[in-house]
Amino acid sequence: SDNQPGVLIQVYEGERTRTRDNNLLGKFELSGIPPAPRGVPQITVCFDIDANGILNVSAEDKTTGQKNKITITNDKGRLSKEDIEKMVQEAEKYKSEDEEHKKKVGAKNALENYAYNMRNTIKDEKIGAKLPPADKKKIEDSIETAIQWLDSNQLAEADEFEDKMKELESICNPIIAKM
Repeated sequence: SDNQPGVLIQVYEGERTRTRDNNLLGKFELSGIPPAPRGVPQITVCFDIDANGILNVSAEDKTTGQKNKITITNDKGRLSKEDIEKMVQEAEKYKSEDEEHKKKVGAKNALENYAYNMRNTIKDEKIGAKLPPADKKKIEDSIETAIQWLDSNQLAEADEFEDKMKELESICNPIIAKM
């Protein structure tokens, strides 16, 4: 979300698309991030596994250089070879279901990102000031409608998210293109 001071990094192992179907190995907080609109902070997450199977995960905010890390050893909730084989088989079994979920999440995220990016674009004085007030209001209203729809339709299907995206783009793009 906008202006959050930190981000929770969660480390999972598994083959499935959804985190809930995988095994949580550990988590840590990366804090001290300057307030910014959603999607603006650039965070690099690195995974390093050594010969002993010890996993080091680090995260760094590109803007501030803030860093944090976690070390996960073999004995900390890691899956056995048998469990891993079972997870791989399950991943194959649920592949089409996972693909559908991935498509849905992708469509939802695309709509969310477009709406928030468009909101930030028209808030930018260089751009927003150039827009005729009626056009600016039309975009603001359509963004607000899309965000409210997203909030109350989190479980919608991929095609519903895609339709809302097309609807929002059909309002915003022609206005922005005139600039």
